[in-house]
Amino acid sequence: MACPYFEVNNLNRDFVGTKGFSIAFRRSHLDTVVEQFPYFQSYLNLALVPDCNAFYLNPLLLKTGSRVDPHIDRSLRSYCKTIEPPAIVSVLYVQVPLDLQGGELVLRCGKRQVGKIQPRMNSLLHFQGDLTHSVNAVTSAGTRLSLVCEQYELNEAELEDIPEFILETRVKKSEDKAKRKERVKS
Repeated sequence: MACPYFEVNNLNRDFVGTKGFSIAFRRSHLDTVVEQFPYFQSYLNLALVPDCNAFYLNPLLLKTGSRVDPHIDRSLRSYCKTIEPPAIVSVLYVQVPLDLQGGELVLRCGKRQVGKIQPRMNSLLHFQGDLTHSVNAVTSAGTRLSLVCEQYELNEAELEDIPEFILETRVKKSEDKAKRKERVKS
């Protein structure tokens, strides 16, 4: 949470009252992610699925009143318009108040609820990327922090459209106050 990029979330309007930043990257640039964000290394070593070759990683902080409305992840669509949902989504609960009220992850297949997960600190969850999911509003004090990684199995043409590594954040540059995106190319 001390990371300088941690600010009001850059994700879409479904992420109400949340904070975070995002990193899109190809497997070929996993070392770049770890070099720039060494505190993600243990999570990435544990969570990444070998068959996946593109990823969208974001820390996600919810506090009292925060929620995530129902959606299907497809965050790499801003780079490749025809992309399908991720093969898998992985969530690590980093910080969860002992007396958390709300903040449950709700999974749906169509209109049918297929899961409701109460966050537990240090637990790692994987779910199908094509499931609609949401996070119930947090109604208690404290913060709920998770690491979320959308994991994609892309063909070569799709992968070409995905940045090797890009940081997405709403942290403002003092000189231009524009949305910040940093690209690292090899």
